[in-house]
Amino acid sequence: MVIHLIDGTYELFRHFYGLQRRGSSEKRRFGAVVGVLNTVLRMIADGATHIGVATDHVIESFRNELWGDYKTGDGIDRALRAQFTPLEDSLRAMGVAVWAMIELEADDALASAAEIASKDARVEKICIWTPDKDLSQCVRGDRIVQVDRRTNVVRDAAGVRAKFGVDPELIPDYLALVGDASDGFPGIKGIGAKGAAALLTRYGKIERFPQNVLGENRERALLFKKLATLRTDTKLFANVDELEWRGPTSAFAGVCEQLGAPELLDRTPV
Repeated sequence: MVIHLIDGTYELFRHFYGLQRRGSSEKRRFGAVVGVLNTVLRMIADGATHIGVATDHVIESFRNELWGDYKTGDGIDRALRAQFTPLEDSLRAMGVAVWAMIELEADDALASAAEIASKDARVEKICIWTPDKDLSQCVRGDRIVQVDRRTNVVRDAAGVRAKFGVDPELIPDYLALVGDASDGFPGIKGIGAKGAAALLTRYGKIERFPQNVLGENRERALLFKKLATLRTDTKLFANVDELEWRGPTSAFAGVCEQLGAPELLDRTPV
């Protein structure tokens, strides 16, 4: 059994800006939603049987209380923001498991889903579909892997080490030191990617660094590590059988009409 965990927010952004770059003549109000649904349908057509999609129902999370400059929903194109909830509703109507996050982030849901699924001996592989660096911390051997749809790269633990210079378990420490511009925290001044990898290879996680290594920046680094560490304890489902796709619900035909994409129904296996 292979479990596919999809970053729905990333996919929505990808399709929204992809349509803009292509200057698509399709001016559908929900064009990005339709794009995501088509992506999921292609995965099903290619043999995916167990699927879960995580979304940021709101962009803000508990991390905004820890760091004032953490990412927010400010500046998101209104036409894009208006497709958040329709995406979640459409996926549910398609019969796909959806986790719409409010206090936590979609990344936390993906990490938690991977953790739950990994405990089931029937699960041979877990594929996390997102390019986000954060999710590299969830990779384990070649059983839990990260799939970057942009480059078609499947990254296992060896791939994470090759890219970042550290094991997956140290990705939160790595991001704490180098920063993550997409999430809004800067890292520690003067420490770049190579320096961070060298320090983590030598000492291990930040808590084990000698006091003089980071000096007065130690507490800030630990705060950034807390921001970068994904939650794995969210009870999203009790059994991976809940992720099995069994076909669309009776509401899906109406949803396709509302999206202005009745052709989706023709592409949906029954």
